[in-house]
Amino acid sequence: MKHVHFSDVEGSPVEEGAEGVAFRMLIGPEDGAANFYMRNFEIAPGGHTPLHEHAWEHEVFVHSGSGRVNTASGPEPISAGDVVFVPGGQTHQFENTGSEPLQIICLVPAESG
Repeated sequence: MKHVHFSDVEGSPVEEGAEGVAFRMLIGPEDGAANFYMRNFEIAPGGHTPLHEHAWEHEVFVHSGSGRVNTASGPEPISAGDVVFVPGGQTHQFENTGSEPLQIICLVPAESG
């Protein structure tokens, strides 16, 4: 079993295609997770994740802050407490349009690497 506060997990910047984004692997392969990984992204005001797509789905919980998720269908506002499902193959990007950090929790299948 693993039990830690998310802020105690070392983070690293996301650089390729991102701006103002820090990443923490909260639960991953080093913890023995065989099916799902849990990740935390902190996006600074004005920052964004890369605009990208991949084969796997992921589930996102907006922990705090506000912003939008950009897709081929257009931008959708998000804020604390929202849940977002991104199907595999859908282009997407998370962007902080607020004045405070945007914290999102993202779950992905272990096969996604």
